[in-house]
Amino acid sequence: MKKGEDYTGVTIVYCCHDGNGNILLNKRSVNCRDEHGAWDPGGGSLEFGDTVEETLKKEIFEEYCTDVLGYEFLGYRDAHRTHNGKKTHWIALDFKVLVDKDKVKNGEPHKFDDVQWFKLDSLPHPLHSQFPNFLALYKDRLG
Repeated sequence: MKKGEDYTGVTIVYCCHDGNGNILLNKRSVNCRDEHGAWDPGGGSLEFGDTVEETLKKEIFEEYCTDVLGYEFLGYRDAHRTHNGKKTHWIALDFKVLVDKDKVKNGEPHKFDDVQWFKLDSLPHPLHSQFPNFLALYKDRLG
């Protein structure tokens, strides 16, 4: 059975920031599951036995090679979309995470073509299909 397809999966989604109005995004490569070339804040699925906080810290370290300096739980979303012709359903636990801008680098170059900092008013395109929903809910809390 597959998470998100055969049963509802849980994903930890985070928007990393530097405390100075910059947010961190990665550009998904052709080696990602889907949405190649889209800019994404980051995330990872919750594995059985792991805590939400462990997953948050582990995923950020793996993707961006930096530690979590602080975080705020923003809320949750039902994330519905289609992947390979199948409907998917994930519960996204959304976080705002403070990281050290000087320590960030691309920890998964096989999955990300690029990792860059952006201002909220000058985001790149295309964005991951779920990121506009994230921004609509939390943009006032990200700046």
